[in-house]
Amino acid sequence: MPWRHTDDPYRILISEIMLQQTQVGRVTEKYPEFLAAFPDFPALARAPQSAVVAAWQGMGYNRRAIALKKCAEKTVGEYGGTLPRDPEILATFPGIGPATASSICAFAFNLPVVFIETNLRRVFIYSFFPDKEAVTDKELLPLVERALDRKNPRVWYWALMDYGTALKKNGRNPNRKSTAYVKQAPFEGSDRRIRGQILKMLVKSPGLPKKEISDSLREEPDRVYRLLDALEKERFLISDSGTFRLAE
Repeated sequence: MPWRHTDDPYRILISEIMLQQTQVGRVTEKYPEFLAAFPDFPALARAPQSAVVAAWQGMGYNRRAIALKKCAEKTVGEYGGTLPRDPEILATFPGIGPATASSICAFAFNLPVVFIETNLRRVFIYSFFPDKEAVTDKELLPLVERALDRKNPRVWYWALMDYGTALKKNGRNPNRKSTAYVKQAPFEGSDRRIRGQILKMLVKSPGLPKKEISDSLREEPDRVYRLLDALEKERFLISDSGTFRLAE
């Protein structure tokens, strides 16, 4: 995990956003490629959105790519290119909630902040709630705080995350007892999959008529057109007389 060999706030931010909804193995592949294209906050801030979305392909949940670019713009424009060390400020950045903000502060700045994520949740449910169902994060957070290594929270959290991964590999998944547990919907045949295919197509062939996009995907035209309209409203795409391209 290359992000464990740096405390550069920019690189930690990239890794944390990538890891939000993507498996570690895929992030390990994509992380160095993305950094090669956009090595720092200024490079990402000034890059065209279309280039950022193109570099993100294969990661899924493309909103994260745009959120990262907006984070870079905010960092450069409002904070002189230096990422704030305050989790409450970071939580106001695009695509960053309280947990991710605290995670960034722990790993970039080694601050003794308290947060919960899927692997940490698994460890604390397994260790402290073996016989209880419907465990809430409100019950877990005080335990995370009491257990926290305040001198070196960065390494402590790494250890807990690795332990949580090991528990899952051993066939145990205590997270099913968490009230925050949500089983991910199937990707095959989903709107999310088609949206990703549309973006991938327009990365390779900018400026395609909507009928050509629909025909290539072999999906119901009304469904494809609805998703194209949604992507345009979300400012992923720009259309001109029924021809779509990536937004700059």
